[in-house]
Amino acid sequence: MKATTIKVENPLLDELQAIKPTEQSLSAFIRDILDGEIRRVKLIHAADQYTDFLSKHPEEAECLSRWEEAPLGDAPRQKKKKGTP
Repeated sequence: MKATTIKVENPLLDELQAIKPTEQSLSAFIRDILDGEIRRVKLIHAADQYTDFLSKHPEEAECLSRWEEAPLGDAPRQKKKKGTP
């Protein structure tokens, strides 16, 4: 595994130490922060791509609009049994 050392100034180090969970090492805490930031950036990029896709495919946007209007909170209707009026 490739590793690196990152130096931070004392005020930032003090703030990180103050907010990290006591049971977690500083290195693990920083890794979690970085993982979260990478995930956030990827999700923003994916949202931008999806928005672009919807603008280029209006039929998909229409289907999505109908889906959003569907009464998903309501109980499904009961199907009639064959042979009953």
